[in-house]
Amino acid sequence: MRDVMRRNEMKHDEIKKHGSGEDLRAALRAIDGRGYPAYKSLAGTYICPGYQLVIEHVQGDPFASPSAVGVLLSPAESGLPAWTHETKARRTVSEDVLTRAFAAAAEEVSFHAGGSGKSGLIGSSRPGQEVLERTCCHIGDDGSVTFHLRMGFPADGRRVRARSLEKMLFEFLPSIVQRSLTFGGAGEKTLRSACDLADDREAVLAALKEKGAVAFIADGSVLPRESGVSQRPLPHAVRFESPDSLAATLRLPHRGEVRGMLIRKGITLIVGGGYHGKSTILNAISLGVYPHIAGDGRELVVTDPTAVRIRSEDGRSISCTDVSPFIGHLPDGSDSVHFLSPNASGSTSQAANVSEALEAGAKTLLIDEDTSATNFMMRDALMNAVVPRESEPITPFISRIGDLKKAEVSVILVAGSFGAYFKVADTVIRMDAYRASDVTEKAKEAVRACGCEVPEAADPWHLPSFDRRPLPCRELLGDRVKMKNLGLEGFLAEREKVDLRYVGQLIDAEQSETLASCLLWLGRNAFDGKRTLRECVCLLMEKLEREGLSSLSHGTVPLIAMPREQEIFAAVDRYRRLRMQREK
Repeated sequence: MRDVMRRNEMKHDEIKKHGSGEDLRAALRAIDGRGYPAYKSLAGTYICPGYQLVIEHVQGDPFASPSAVGVLLSPAESGLPAWTHETKARRTVSEDVLTRAFAAAAEEVSFHAGGSGKSGLIGSSRPGQEVLERTCCHIGDDGSVTFHLRMGFPADGRRVRARSLEKMLFEFLPSIVQRSLTFGGAGEKTLRSACDLADDREAVLAALKEKGAVAFIADGSVLPRESGVSQRPLPHAVRFESPDSLAATLRLPHRGEVRGMLIRKGITLIVGGGYHGKSTILNAISLGVYPHIAGDGRELVVTDPTAVRIRSEDGRSISCTDVSPFIGHLPDGSDSVHFLSPNASGSTSQAANVSEALEAGAKTLLIDEDTSATNFMMRDALMNAVVPRESEPITPFISRIGDLKKAEVSVILVAGSFGAYFKVADTVIRMDAYRASDVTEKAKEAVRACGCEVPEAADPWHLPSFDRRPLPCRELLGDRVKMKNLGLEGFLAEREKVDLRYVGQLIDAEQSETLASCLLWLGRNAFDGKRTLRECVCLLMEKLEREGLSSLSHGTVPLIAMPREQEIFAAVDRYRRLRMQREK
């Protein structure tokens, strides 16, 4: 990945000056008390003790989005040893450590300079419990550090408050940089611990492939969260312990032997009474596609990176998605192979979500009965007796789950009332007061004793068709289109909302910002009616791998975070104005 700050330093027309810190002081004092736009004259690069300061972009008003500022530390100034960035996983977690340290140090002095509007703000990315690749911090191959932040240049009303900015730039910022972006400030112990954890997680991922498994939950993991609005671990929670029959011991490079529950490929059912931890364990597995920080409790909950959470989404739009494996013979004559709906039902949306997840490369599907459409998941014998199968266009998921397994797609399903799934499950895990037990044999005995009918599908199984081709849409996603980030709810493309509320593995508002930029790039560079959606997203992923996240912007480096490929597919599929076609 390129050093994005140096690239932008040479690229931005606005950045013209190169001088010393004293030159910046003199320039500041010369504009004190003038109108706020005078701050724009400061744009440039300045050599300060311990780093270079780059004023990339100056806000036009104290109430506008804060100014974009960056710092560059040479390898000697950062002091980062090679082991902090010798692998991609280590580089990402080391960047995460620096980002968290910067955010904590900046919070202590942010807004202390005073003034109107956003005056005195010092901030950057604020990561949650997961570790994501972000544009705010980049460690170069040589150990240099590039860090992007936002500062609210102080004002009295709309007049320059130079003395306050001088305090921010020459007192607050040097202290923050020294305490957070250097090896001595971030701390060898913290960095070493993060890198060791990254190595161990990579070892677990390798073990999943080797052992034919899709998830691992280490003994001692803390799965419950503090509250519905906090992802921190619940204090005094019951720690996870593997049932002996499902336990495996992995040899990790730093932690040594670690025992935990291995969920193998196939169909796994998680059952139990209400409030006993079924959804809690599925949520942990869901977010196991991301690394977690030390102390989160889920550090060694590791999941197949392609796993996708599936649910129903009443009202979502569907464009040319093949839902025919689950829905066919619609009474109005609609084509379920090229299904189109601006307002899909719960069952149809869930069928589309399965097909689209497979198109996005998912090899594991995660489903919770609580967020599923009942008629998509099950159809019992009594209903078949009253409503003949030939009158029902929906083939329930239970009738297709065996076909998914044959196609090497695994399913982890939380079930509280769908006992018929016992018959098709390879493993049944019971949660009782947050304690797991293996009840596979008991479930099979119940099936033999009570009988259990799994309705057969009326039509033979086939994988959904993956040849959808997005039509050109530059008139919708052209150069002047305005995008607005709505956080985890999604984003606006002009006035069209791309609703991401139910994309369950989207975890950070900066990922939403990235998805908006991804959609723009795809619309401008890839959607031509000839490439399949898979080919378009592959083109984008190659660009991001080659040029980095910051390449999505041609101006100031945005503060954004990397989503998975599966979330990029999800964002495209939820853009209502996009039209797709496929060869009939």
